[in-house]
Amino acid sequence: MELSEADIARLERRGYDCEEFVIMGEDSIPRLRNVDGWCVLYDVVRGRCREYRSRPLGCVLYPANMDADGAIIVDELCPQASTVSSQELADRGRRLRSLLDTIDREAQRR
Repeated sequence: MELSEADIARLERRGYDCEEFVIMGEDSIPRLRNVDGWCVLYDVVRGRCREYRSRPLGCVLYPANMDADGAIIVDELCPQASTVSSQELADRGRRLRSLLDTIDREAQRR
């Protein structure tokens, strides 16, 4: 999951050190770290996100995703994929495009 500077700052305010949860891609885009195949924020025992209320915006917008051609799609790997209405997908898609534009602008400044 790609992270914006706002996502990182929010999690840092919650007490995390960015080195705990961020891995920097070769493209200068920060992403949530995975540990043993799970997001670092996922509590495997409880089966839920430790930071659900403060989770990154990309997680909030999921299962809206963007394919290689730039189309907004529903990630069919999500168990709740069939519950996303076309209107909800359109709304999340607009927010996702804005988020990705922000992340790209932030990466260019690095």
